[in-house]
Amino acid sequence: MRQLLLLRHAKSSWDDPGLADHSRPLNRRGKLAAQAMRSALEGLGLAPDLILVSTSRRTLQTMQELEPWADTPLVELLDSLYLANAEGVLTALRTTPETVRSVLLIGHNPGLHEAASRLAGTGPDTTELARLRASYPSGALAEFSISGPWGTLGDGGGRLVRFLCPRDLPDVAA
Repeated sequence: MRQLLLLRHAKSSWDDPGLADHSRPLNRRGKLAAQAMRSALEGLGLAPDLILVSTSRRTLQTMQELEPWADTPLVELLDSLYLANAEGVLTALRTTPETVRSVLLIGHNPGLHEAASRLAGTGPDTTELARLRASYPSGALAEFSISGPWGTLGDGGGRLVRFLCPRDLPDVAA
Protein backbone atom coordinates (compact mmCIF):
# COMPACT_ATOMS: atom_id res chain seq x y z
CA MET A 1 0.00 0.00 0.00
CA ARG A 2 1.29 3.44 -0.94
CA GLN A 3 0.63 6.80 0.64
CA LEU A 4 -0.04 10.07 -1.16
CA LEU A 5 -0.09 13.42 0.61
CA LEU A 6 -1.44 16.38 -1.37
CA LEU A 7 -0.65 19.70 0.29
CA ARG A 8 -1.78 23.06 -1.01
CA HIS A 9 0.78 25.78 -0.32
CA ALA A 10 0.12 27.85 2.78
CA LYS A 11 -1.39 31.34 2.68
CA SER A 12 0.62 33.69 0.50
CA SER A 13 1.12 37.42 0.56
CA TRP A 14 -0.44 39.90 -1.85
CA ASP A 15 1.37 42.87 -0.24
CA ASP A 16 3.50 43.70 -3.29
CA PRO A 17 1.22 44.16 -6.33
CA GLY A 18 4.24 44.46 -8.62
CA LEU A 19 5.56 41.03 -7.68
CA ALA A 20 5.09 38.25 -10.24
CA ASP A 21 2.72 35.50 -9.07
CA HIS A 22 5.50 32.90 -9.14
CA SER A 23 7.52 35.05 -6.70
CA ARG A 24 4.84 35.66 -4.05
CA PRO A 25 6.04 34.61 -0.56
CA LEU A 26 4.10 33.17 2.36
CA ASN A 27 2.54 35.67 4.70
CA ARG A 28 2.85 35.43 8.50
CA ARG A 29 -0.38 33.44 8.81
CA GLY A 30 0.84 31.04 6.12
CA LYS A 31 4.14 30.43 7.89
CA LEU A 32 2.33 29.69 11.17
CA ALA A 33 -0.13 27.37 9.42
CA ALA A 34 2.69 25.46 7.68
CA GLN A 35 4.53 25.08 11.00
CA ALA A 36 1.33 23.75 12.61
CA MET A 37 0.89 21.34 9.70
CA ARG A 38 4.44 20.14 10.28
CA SER A 39 3.52 19.31 13.89
CA ALA A 40 0.39 17.53 12.69
CA LEU A 41 2.33 15.48 10.12
CA GLU A 42 4.86 14.49 12.75
CA GLY A 43 2.13 13.61 15.26
CA LEU A 44 0.37 11.43 12.69
CA GLY A 45 3.62 9.71 11.71
CA LEU A 46 3.38 10.98 8.13
CA ALA A 47 6.86 11.13 6.59
CA PRO A 48 7.30 11.11 2.82
CA ASP A 49 10.06 9.31 0.95
CA LEU A 50 9.73 11.80 -1.92
CA ILE A 51 8.54 15.41 -2.12
CA LEU A 52 7.35 16.76 -5.46
CA VAL A 53 7.08 20.54 -5.25
CA SER A 54 6.18 23.38 -7.56
CA THR A 55 8.97 25.89 -8.13
CA SER A 56 6.95 28.88 -6.91
CA ARG A 57 8.33 30.76 -3.93
CA ARG A 58 5.23 30.04 -1.78
CA THR A 59 5.38 26.27 -2.35
CA LEU A 60 9.12 26.17 -1.63
CA GLN A 61 8.61 28.19 1.55
CA THR A 62 5.79 25.87 2.59
CA MET A 63 8.15 22.92 2.15
CA GLN A 64 10.85 24.69 4.20
CA GLU A 65 8.41 25.22 7.08
CA LEU A 66 7.79 21.44 7.16
CA GLU A 67 11.47 20.73 7.81
CA PRO A 68 13.36 19.07 9.35
CA TRP A 69 12.16 15.52 8.69
CA ALA A 70 13.24 12.55 10.81
CA ASP A 71 14.42 10.85 7.60
CA THR A 72 15.36 13.30 4.87
CA PRO A 73 13.16 12.70 1.81
CA LEU A 74 14.26 13.14 -1.79
CA VAL A 75 13.01 16.44 -3.22
CA GLU A 76 12.12 17.12 -6.85
CA LEU A 77 11.39 20.68 -7.92
CA LEU A 78 8.99 20.58 -10.85
CA ASP A 79 8.24 23.61 -13.01
CA SER A 80 5.33 21.61 -14.42
CA LEU A 81 3.52 21.75 -11.04
CA TYR A 82 3.34 25.55 -11.07
CA LEU A 83 -0.40 26.18 -11.52
CA ALA A 84 -0.79 22.67 -12.98
CA ASN A 85 -4.30 21.42 -13.74
CA ALA A 86 -5.53 18.10 -12.34
CA GLU A 87 -4.09 16.10 -15.23
CA GLY A 88 -0.72 17.82 -14.77
CA VAL A 89 -0.72 16.85 -11.08
CA LEU A 90 -1.60 13.24 -11.91
CA THR A 91 1.02 13.12 -14.67
CA ALA A 92 3.72 14.22 -12.20
CA LEU A 93 2.62 11.50 -9.77
CA ARG A 94 2.62 8.82 -12.47
CA THR A 95 6.37 9.32 -12.98
CA THR A 96 7.08 8.32 -9.37
CA PRO A 97 9.35 5.26 -9.16
CA GLU A 98 7.47 2.16 -7.98
CA THR A 99 9.96 1.73 -5.13
CA VAL A 100 8.67 4.93 -3.48
CA ARG A 101 6.19 4.19 -0.70
CA SER A 102 5.10 7.72 0.27
CA VAL A 103 4.88 10.93 -1.78
CA LEU A 104 4.15 14.48 -0.65
CA LEU A 105 3.13 16.79 -3.50
CA ILE A 106 3.01 20.52 -2.73
CA GLY A 107 1.09 22.50 -5.31
CA HIS A 108 -1.64 24.95 -6.20
CA ASN A 109 -5.36 25.23 -6.68
CA PRO A 110 -7.52 24.65 -8.60
CA GLY A 111 -5.49 21.75 -10.04
CA LEU A 112 -4.68 20.20 -6.68
CA HIS A 113 -8.32 20.30 -5.58
CA GLU A 114 -9.49 18.78 -8.85
CA ALA A 115 -6.83 16.05 -8.72
CA ALA A 116 -7.80 15.14 -5.13
CA SER A 117 -11.48 14.96 -6.10
CA ARG A 118 -10.66 12.77 -9.09
CA LEU A 119 -8.48 10.43 -7.01
CA ALA A 120 -11.25 10.00 -4.44
CA GLY A 121 -13.61 8.95 -7.22
CA THR A 122 -17.18 8.09 -6.40
CA GLY A 123 -16.50 6.13 -3.24
CA PRO A 124 -18.69 6.28 -0.17
CA ASP A 125 -19.50 9.86 0.76
CA THR A 126 -17.91 10.59 4.12
CA THR A 127 -17.69 13.83 6.07
CA GLU A 128 -14.01 14.11 5.11
CA LEU A 129 -14.75 13.58 1.42
CA ALA A 130 -17.57 16.12 1.51
CA ARG A 131 -15.21 18.66 3.10
CA LEU A 132 -12.57 17.99 0.45
CA ARG A 133 -15.05 18.32 -2.41
CA ALA A 134 -16.43 21.59 -0.98
CA SER A 135 -13.13 23.45 -0.59
CA TYR A 136 -9.35 22.98 -0.55
CA PRO A 137 -8.09 25.97 1.44
CA SER A 138 -4.52 27.22 1.61
CA GLY A 139 -2.38 24.85 3.65
CA ALA A 140 -4.87 21.95 3.47
CA LEU A 141 -3.62 18.36 3.33
CA ALA A 142 -5.34 15.32 1.84
CA GLU A 143 -3.92 11.90 2.67
CA PHE A 144 -4.73 9.04 0.30
CA SER A 145 -4.05 5.34 0.43
CA ILE A 146 -3.02 4.13 -3.04
CA SER A 147 -3.27 0.42 -3.81
CA GLY A 148 -2.20 0.36 -7.47
CA PRO A 149 1.07 1.35 -9.14
CA TRP A 150 2.01 5.02 -9.41
CA GLY A 151 2.25 4.70 -13.17
CA THR A 152 -1.48 4.04 -13.58
CA LEU A 153 -2.79 6.47 -10.98
CA GLY A 154 -6.06 8.06 -12.06
CA ASP A 155 -9.71 8.63 -11.29
CA GLY A 156 -10.83 6.63 -8.27
CA GLY A 157 -7.24 5.43 -7.71
CA GLY A 158 -7.07 6.53 -4.10
CA ARG A 159 -8.95 6.12 -0.84
CA LEU A 160 -9.17 9.32 1.19
CA VAL A 161 -7.76 8.63 4.65
CA ARG A 162 -8.01 12.17 6.04
CA PHE A 163 -8.47 15.77 5.04
CA LEU A 164 -6.84 18.26 7.34
CA CYS A 165 -7.10 22.05 7.13
CA PRO A 166 -5.01 24.56 9.09
CA ARG A 167 -8.12 25.76 10.94
CA ASP A 168 -8.52 22.18 12.27
CA LEU A 169 -5.17 22.42 14.06
CA PRO A 170 -4.90 23.66 17.65
CA ASP A 171 -1.80 25.78 16.89
CA VAL A 172 -3.57 27.91 14.26
CA ALA A 173 -5.90 30.77 15.14
CA ALA A 174 -9.16 30.63 13.20
